[in-house]
Amino acid sequence: MTSRQAQGSPTDFPAGTVWLVGAGPGDPELLTRKAERLIGAASVVFHDALVGPDILELAAPSARLIYVGKRSGRHSKDQASIDQLIVKAALAGERVVRLKGGDPAVFGRATEELEACRAASVSVHICPGVTAASAAAASLGLSLTLRGTARKLTLVTAHARAGEELDLDWKALADPQATLAIYMGKSAVATLTQRLIAAGLAGSTPVAMVENASLRNERQFRTRLSLLPLAAKTALGDGPALLLIGEALRGVAPILRLPANANARKDRGSGSGLATESSSKWPSVDVKQDR
Repeated sequence: MTSRQAQGSPTDFPAGTVWLVGAGPGDPELLTRKAERLIGAASVVFHDALVGPDILELAAPSARLIYVGKRSGRHSKDQASIDQLIVKAALAGERVVRLKGGDPAVFGRATEELEACRAASVSVHICPGVTAASAAAASLGLSLTLRGTARKLTLVTAHARAGEELDLDWKALADPQATLAIYMGKSAVATLTQRLIAAGLAGSTPVAMVENASLRNERQFRTRLSLLPLAAKTALGDGPALLLIGEALRGVAPILRLPANANARKDRGSGSGLATESSSKWPSVDVKQDR
């Protein structure tokens, strides 16, 4: 298929149908073939803030692209309004794609949109996408699980409503035989570190954080749990980030990887200020740039 090629009306996407489509972590090459086909067949695409222009270009020239992005502290529309827009478009006979970053069913507010469509007797389906945890692990060159060491993978969101405390089962999360993949955790790094260590997870547990996973401006670093707040403050920019914690990361050398256009403050070689601990198994961080 070519970009912006009209796809007609496939049998699984008649007029009046809604598809919740996973846009993946950002790299258009990580879209599924089905996602690309559905985007090309849509007459209207309601898209999130994290869906980039390279993916939106796959829509047909005649398709309407409607931004309904929601970022922490910068919500453009509340969820109920988004639900109403989707349902209204479908009832008007549109072929509707609700395009979401990552996988729609992983912290994507899919349930609300599914329920709104079903309540209005609108046919609705899900097209899965590559979630950020998988993309981050791939960029780091590691497995999220490890036989005999990391037998469990836990996906958790660290996003809490304004004024609310982050209420998680910290004892369950502090499992040394699990890998934690924490979404939307940048603003809660200090709380995450404090609560996990208090619940029994060792401060020496390896940590990695990947910002803008799969994109050219990806930024990644590896450190240890006890040093995470300082490391995150030093290394990260303002993009979406995925935090990985667990022993599955133990065998990977910690390297701070910055995009080629990283600013001078964060491009100072071993003097970058990134908090790490030196040891034979977990050496000091070296700074590298993509070229």
